[in-house]
Amino acid sequence: MNLDFSDLLDLSRELDVLSRAESHQAMQKATNAAATLLRDEIRTSAPRKTGKLARNIVTRNHRMRNKGEVSSGVYVRGSNASGTNSDTSMKSDHPNNAFYWRFLEEGTSKMAPRPFIRPTFDRESDKAANLAISELNRAIDEALGK
Repeated sequence: MNLDFSDLLDLSRELDVLSRAESHQAMQKATNAAATLLRDEIRTSAPRKTGKLARNIVTRNHRMRNKGEVSSGVYVRGSNASGTNSDTSMKSDHPNNAFYWRFLEEGTSKMAPRPFIRPTFDRESDKAANLAISELNRAIDEALGK
């Protein structure tokens, strides 16, 4: 999910007042809060047999090459960066390898899909966006109050 705050004039003006570091930190807090909310909801809706899948649903912050961009996301550990195959450096029984999530989410030739990530994202994305905006407002107020 990408959130574009440039259309929100009030936030944009307030971010201009902050230094680049303070602005980056405020946006990082906001995107991280939204990603954490989505992670927690996806963990709750994940199928549970041993709990390994839910434990391996994590958030990650990204460094962006373009100045002023911030990104946080929700990932399932055990898949490679492109998300197409499991991480071949990890054995399938490793506690941090939940490669099988995609079989549940998308199904296989012998198993019907039992999606849990996409429905949760669709259901909770508006709540996450609102949380990100309120967290950004709070972080800006905190930075301006110094």
